[in-house]
This record gives sequence, C-alpha cells and structure tokens, in this order.
Amino acid sequence: MHLVSWNVNGIRAMIKKDFIKDVRSMDPDILCLQETKGQPEEVKTALQLLPEYSVAVNSAKERKGYSGTAILSKEKPLEVFYDIGIEEHDQEGRVIVAEFDQFFVTTVYTPNSGEGMKRLDYRTNWDEAFRNYILSLEDKKPVIICGDLNVAHTEIDLARHKENYNKQAGHTQKEIDGFEELLEAGYIDSFRLKYPEEVKYSWWNYKYNARARNVGWRIDYFLTSERLRDKIDDSLIYNEYLGSDHCPVGLRIDL
Repeated sequence: MHLVSWNVNGIRAMIKKDFIKDVRSMDPDILCLQETKGQPEEVKTALQLLPEYSVAVNSAKERKGYSGTAILSKEKPLEVFYDIGIEEHDQEGRVIVAEFDQFFVTTVYTPNSGEGMKRLDYRTNWDEAFRNYILSLEDKKPVIICGDLNVAHTEIDLARHKENYNKQAGHTQKEIDGFEELLEAGYIDSFRLKYPEEVKYSWWNYKYNARARNVGWRIDYFLTSERLRDKIDDSLIYNEYLGSDHCPVGLRIDL
C-alpha cells in the first residue's frame, strides 16, 4: 500500500499547476492533504478532477480560506471522523481520521507556534490533546499519522539548527518535546527508521530562494504505530514535485 501526504498551501491554486498530473504519477492508494484553504464544497469541487478517489474534507469553521485538511482514498473508508472532540482545538479543520479494516489513517495540520511564538502555549496544549486522541484510537487498531507536524525534530532535520533552535517556531525545545512524547507513546518516525542519517527536507521558505539552495526543514512526516514497524517497506520524500512550499512525503507499507 502506498500513502502520500502533501501540504498543498491552497488546493485551488495547486489545481492550476501540475497537481493532478503529479498525483497520478505517484499513484497513492491514500492521499492526505493539509492546508487546503477552502470550504468543503470548494475543496471537493477542486478534487473532482480525481474521480477515482473517495474524498473527505475538513475546513476551518470561522476563518474561511485558512488551514483545512482532506483524505482521498481509492478504497472507501469504513468510517471517517473529524476533529479531536475538544472545542478549543476543533475550529480550524486540522484533523481527519479514516478507518480501514486493519488501521486508522490520521491526517493532521499541526498549529504553527507563530511569529514571536505567540501560539507556543496553545501549540503545547494541542500536542498533548492530539496525542491523547491518537492513543484513544490506538486502543482499537494501529494508527498511521501523517501530515505537516510543524516541527523539525533533530539537528539534521533542518539546514540551520543553531540559528533556529529556540528562536524560530517549529524548532523550539517545547515543540521538540511534544514530538518526542508522541514517539515515546508508541510511534515511529518512518523516514528515520529507514534513513537514520539522511539529510532531506520537505519544506522551504518561499523567501530567500530557499528551495533552490536547499535551505529547508523536514516537518512533514509519516509516523506509524509501533505495531506496524515490521510492515514498513519504505518512507519517501518526493523532492521532485513542485507547486507548494512543501513537497509530498510517502509511505509504502505491507498491509
């Protein structure tokens, strides 16, 4: 089974680029999107160009054109769940869970701590609430988590660790601790499992020509339940696909 996750930074803008061609080139069984930036009907209309997929969409409740997630799957899910059941955290369309026979797939667009770390405390609360929600799913069957987790975990996950550590959102110790607590709860960073020392990024700031210089961050992940460790065939970062400030990431798993 091939799963792909992509922060598209606006699905309606991406559709005007090579998005459809790129998705068909990767040919995922399940495609998870973040930062769709549209209301449900707008996102579904854009994704009609991929009729081979069942589509589930979650959008921001009040801030239209902000955040948002989607899951597309060739096999229709048994059930789809939206948000995590906490009103404070359920206003921005950041989580969708699709249930299949053997596992749950969760797409998540983790809140950014913001300029000047204005949302760092909120982000810390989010990390705990999201982890607890995932563990409640894990009680039923294994969980695959994917998406833009808005954290570069270790020094090799971003080009300029020293300049950014505890100074930029996405690489503070609090955010790193939140990510590590999710791993310690029983989840595997699939890319690091397969490629423990490889330097590869999934996001580049639009400013400063960062992608051309490969001054990037790895903040997009596939995390899997420890119970799926032996079934992970490969974990991929598809740097060759353009159109967003993020590139897609993938997981090949034997299920």
